[in-house]
Amino acid sequence: MPGKAARQVWLFDLDNTLHDAGSRVFGALHQAMNDYVVRELALPHDEANRLNQLYWQRYGATLLGLQRHHGVDPAHFLDHTHRLPELQQWLSGHRPDFAAIRRLPGRKFILTNAPRAYALRVLRWLGISGLFDAVFSIEDMSMFGQLRPKPDARMLRRLAVKLAVPTRRCVLVEDTRQHLKSARRVGMGTVWMQGYLHRGGATARLPLRPAGVDLRLRRLAGMRRHGARLIR
Repeated sequence: MPGKAARQVWLFDLDNTLHDAGSRVFGALHQAMNDYVVRELALPHDEANRLNQLYWQRYGATLLGLQRHHGVDPAHFLDHTHRLPELQQWLSGHRPDFAAIRRLPGRKFILTNAPRAYALRVLRWLGISGLFDAVFSIEDMSMFGQLRPKPDARMLRRLAVKLAVPTRRCVLVEDTRQHLKSARRVGMGTVWMQGYLHRGGATARLPLRPAGVDLRLRRLAGMRRHGARLIR
């Protein structure tokens, strides 16, 4: 029977976990989503911005609100909002982090609420496509005919079943605490990656290990040192 390390599954978020999405990437995505809503729903910019923020806070993804309340086609929305022709020049990762991921025992996957085409571009331009066994994007997070992206707990359980591994053998590495809390509730290990979050503010005042977080890091290279305690 394979050892614990061989049966370990690592689920890595993409933006602000493996690279610095910062104000450039996220700012461009935010603007593209606002422009989309203005164009497709014929709304003024202020109302489009209000709706996007409301749906993101309520559903965890702007797209879910647009789909539910306005009949927006997910594929059309994702295509038009994630083209970002200048994306490549904005990408910035941390090579020691990538080296640490390569050395981690077990299988490694991308789990992102971004669309597949965008995720594949980011991984290719960062030069790390070969680090991961597969990419699970928002297109893969559908249940009963509805999108169920992070932090949906049912989707996380279903993914573990698909990977033929108990949730206790999965570790989610993320920058978004809400996603980590959901993963922890279904029995997954959790790593809160803070290296690309804004310094100071509420994040800095949180306890060393907030609820739902097994490990809190600013550099993923630290997983090599602490990762053994995440394997159950």
